[in-house]
Amino acid sequence: MNFLQTFTPAGETLWRPCRSVSCLLGLLTYLDCVTPLNITPMTSGLRSAFSATRSTSVLGGSHRAVTFDHLLVNVGDDFNPDTGHFRCRLPGTYYFSFTVGKFPKKMLSVMLVKNRMEVQAIAHDGSRNQGRKVESQSVMISLKPFDTVYLLLQESPDYVIYSNIGPHITFSGYLVYQDSTSSIGYLNNHLSPPGLHLPVCPPPVDPHYDWNRRAANEEPRSAFSVARTSSELGEHRGYHERVALTFDVEYVNIGGHFNKTSGRFTCHFPGAYYFAFTVGKHPRRAVSVKLMRGRAEVQAMVFNEDMSRRREMQSQSLLLSLKRGDSIWLYSQQDEGYAVYSNQGRYTTFSGFLVYPDGESMNTDRTFP
Repeated sequence: MNFLQTFTPAGETLWRPCRSVSCLLGLLTYLDCVTPLNITPMTSGLRSAFSATRSTSVLGGSHRAVTFDHLLVNVGDDFNPDTGHFRCRLPGTYYFSFTVGKFPKKMLSVMLVKNRMEVQAIAHDGSRNQGRKVESQSVMISLKPFDTVYLLLQESPDYVIYSNIGPHITFSGYLVYQDSTSSIGYLNNHLSPPGLHLPVCPPPVDPHYDWNRRAANEEPRSAFSVARTSSELGEHRGYHERVALTFDVEYVNIGGHFNKTSGRFTCHFPGAYYFAFTVGKHPRRAVSVKLMRGRAEVQAMVFNEDMSRRREMQSQSLLLSLKRGDSIWLYSQQDEGYAVYSNQGRYTTFSGFLVYPDGESMNTDRTFP
């Protein structure tokens, strides 16, 4: 251990620890205070991801937020399964997805909520039939430090989410792109409350991150997430031109590559992209929505020909290899009897983002017999 030698005016020699030792002693003193609270003393740098499940059902009105009893992943320790809250430590763009089970003879309505009551998207099934099923939803949103995201069940005993040791209830989220334009860098959720730091100690720094890098030197970024707040009803018969489903809510549009008015995403950076969409089924109408590439290349679809009165949802996702100029869009069958349902709860969502730029783990898509 290194010490600095000092002299008092009276000529007495005193020894005091150097700056680095003082920092270490202060840190140990502080950790001694927080250890009884089980606060993790280590950070996970510039990474944040979680995935949790629940093995029991939840009755509406009994919980403010859906909580979880099995934590699969918690990189950065930003998710608290006991409260069901994800607390943002790193400003940036996050992808969240959740699946919830429908209880027999009960309705289902679970909202993804940001902060207090900012509803981002919903999973809903208004039927009271005997069968059990699951509904899924996903969306990308931009978060600032200390923003919270959680799942909220409709506060009424008429609404229940079902699960067992299966489980039927899952909730996941992860940081897709950190906000490189932020002046905050990153905050520590666990060592100290906001604004508290140890004397003479530098802030924590990830040794693998170059804080001086320029945005121009970063990898290409492209991401979007949008939603509809109104329904789209089919009104035609026979052959007609295919028109893209459009959107009126924009959560994220990094790069400006998605046009919500035309409903089309245009690839600017060749590479592997992940796409996910969820659509609501309109009462007494079937639903048929296709993920399209280019003019008329169907890549994936959701379909439900049930003509009952109930409202429910369908989800789909996949990875695609795109070239510069490729366009991706959703097509809703426009014949009479088909529709896409949505309202202010945002049943219908569409998201996509660049996973790997061209040249990194890229393979051209092939069709096998």
